[in-house]
Order: sequence, then structure tokens, then C-alpha cells
Amino acid sequence: DLVALQEVDVNTARSGKINEASMLALKLGMGFYFAKAIDHDGGEYGVALLSRYPISGMGTYRLPTQEGTKGEARVLATAIVTLPNGKKLRFGSTHLDAQKDDTNRLLQVAELNAISKQETMPFIIAGDLNATPGSAPIALFDAYYSRTCSSCAFTIPVIEPKRTIDFVAFSKGSAFEIISHEVIDERFASDHLPIVSVLKLK
Repeated sequence: DLVALQEVDVNTARSGKINEASMLALKLGMGFYFAKAIDHDGGEYGVALLSRYPISGMGTYRLPTQEGTKGEARVLATAIVTLPNGKKLRFGSTHLDAQKDDTNRLLQVAELNAISKQETMPFIIAGDLNATPGSAPIALFDAYYSRTCSSCAFTIPVIEPKRTIDFVAFSKGSAFEIISHEVIDERFASDHLPIVSVLKLK
């Protein structure tokens, strides 16, 4: 019903000058929103979200990067999703800094937490946090979000995965019940294994 995508190319030379977000949405019969993080290779590169349900109020939050760290610009894409019963929730897709040092990830998670604090609707966030359970960024993230897994299966690399850095979560206080969380053994489309989480809005 809802899909969070990272490392999405729009009109870049390396991807054949296609709009990946638009093409995926068209093939799946879903609505979409693309959020540019950077200009790249003659086009744009960032994150996207897809929804089977109507979306509105789309927006891009630019996440902080400390000057001098050479961190790549990162964003959070969000949209309001209207469910068939009329209830609304906010859905977000993000991709945090990939450097070995936690400096930028801690700043970016702090910004995600600030966004969660201001959100009045049930809020689901999903993406590549580039941090493993037990790390400082995930400990900070867990203060404001409930992940759909506690003992999380590995998601990277796709061949003999050794780390978990991809998560689905919702803001604490959101009326969600976790039905299931599964890492899918699908190795073609990405260098990460995909996650499928089933949530019930109470």
C-alpha cells in the first residue's frame, strides 16, 4: 500500500534519462512523490514514496549536515495519505548520511525527532538510516519512534547480509499495531534487501 524508496534517479544519464519515481508509480498504478536531495549526472537524485491511496500535502524536509564533514545532502519526503475509511496518516521516506562517523546521522535523527514531535497525525517513516541497532543514532531514533522490529533481520548486503540499517517505524503515540515485519530475500532490484511491514491503525 505504501512504499519508501531511496537512491532514486530522475532524468540522470546513468539511468537512461528516465524518471524512475514516475515510471514505478505508473507501472504499479500508485501515486508518488519524489524529493530531490542533490543534482546528479544531468538530473536529480533523492528519495521517493509511492501510495496506493490518495496523497496530498507533499513536502521535503532538508536534513542537516555539519559543515566540513563532506556529507552528502539528505532529505525526508512526506505526504498525507487518506485511507479508504477516511482516516489520514503521514508517510515519510528518508536516507541518512553514509559516512563512517555518526556526526551527521545524529544531527539528522535529531531533526527527524523534531518533526515527529510536531506531527499531530499518525506518522510512519521508512528508509535507510545507515546505522545499526545499538548505535547512537538508532538509540536517539528510538526515543521518538517505534521500529517494526526489535530483533531485526539483516538487510545488507544482499549476498550474505551482515548488517541491519533499513527500518520501518512510526512515531511514538501513533495508534498502530505491528502485525508483522519481514525482510524479503529479493536480490535483483537493490543492494539492500527490502522490508515488508504490516501495520494496523487502531
